[in-house]
Amino acid sequence: MQVSQVDMSSALRASIGGPMPSMSDLAACRAAIRAGSKTFHAASLLLPRRVRWPALALYAFCREADDAIDGATDPAAALATLQLRLDRAYRGEPIDNPADRALASVVARFHIPREIPAALLEGFAWDATARRYDTISEVRAYGVRVAGTVGVMMALLMGVRSPRALARAADLGVAMQLSNIARDVGEDARMSRLYLPRDWLREAGIDPQQWLQQPEFDARLGAVVKRLLAEAESLYGRSAAGVDELPVECRPAIHAARLMYAEIGREVSRQRGDSVTSRAVVSGRRKLFLLFEALMAATRRGASDSRPALPEAQFLLDAVVRHDRLHGVQGDPLVGEGLLARELARVLGVFERLERVDRDSLALR
Repeated sequence: MQVSQVDMSSALRASIGGPMPSMSDLAACRAAIRAGSKTFHAASLLLPRRVRWPALALYAFCREADDAIDGATDPAAALATLQLRLDRAYRGEPIDNPADRALASVVARFHIPREIPAALLEGFAWDATARRYDTISEVRAYGVRVAGTVGVMMALLMGVRSPRALARAADLGVAMQLSNIARDVGEDARMSRLYLPRDWLREAGIDPQQWLQQPEFDARLGAVVKRLLAEAESLYGRSAAGVDELPVECRPAIHAARLMYAEIGREVSRQRGDSVTSRAVVSGRRKLFLLFEALMAATRRGASDSRPALPEAQFLLDAVVRHDRLHGVQGDPLVGEGLLARELARVLGVFERLERVDRDSLALR
């Protein structure tokens, strides 16, 4: 799909304020993501344009950062270099690189506190150093860094800054990461990584270190995986109220992500929690049904959820509150209810195109 510079410019003009990324830098970010992360690029099409382009700019930098740390012989040194790049972007003096220049514009334009992308970088470093996670709180702290930060930044791109809404955005990010962990137990173990809480494994009679040396599935492991999925389900339930606080044209895409990631976990449960000998996959037909469910959810507004943020995520909300008080920033969704019907039709059209691409790819294989 070709998108003109006029399209990008008009999409970004409706944002909060500050400098706009150059068209050439945005195009470079989009090209890099199309080549290196087709899944994210496809998912981004579900977002309205005014959110899609800054999201692509943020993701381009994050993708570079993840690759830099993951491929480094010294992850700590790579993290330090990336922190310096982040510092320069926040000073408005980015290095000569499209992703860094676009990042500098986006964080200024949407008032994203530095602590949030810095926490994401920290999560990448935790991956590279095979950090141990003994408790569910430690697993949640990891999920906050690698996914809760993304949820909060996406809410900020949408103009939503209330602590209550940001708490639910962090819940959704962590829930999605827990679904990923449950799905990838075997794949992670073969890379000597273990994200299941080790104390849960010990309670189930499994020695974590011995299991890592020879990862196998049994009913005890399945019970631990299902316990993690129950934690994720609780967070998905909390996050639903937060989606209702987003601008209406953003709700279909976020409801779709919430429902489809939750379905990954349910598919793992249907396999008795066995994600060692197989990998859960949600069928295209099931995704289509969930999309319709997301579209219907976007037309409804449920009760708000005023429960506090996860303790492990509170520092993200505190960073936004401090920033907003210092700079006098207020949330501004900027979009009226009248756009919902048009957005529902657009999201459905995008999904139908993605489904055709999937079918054509399967036919070729």
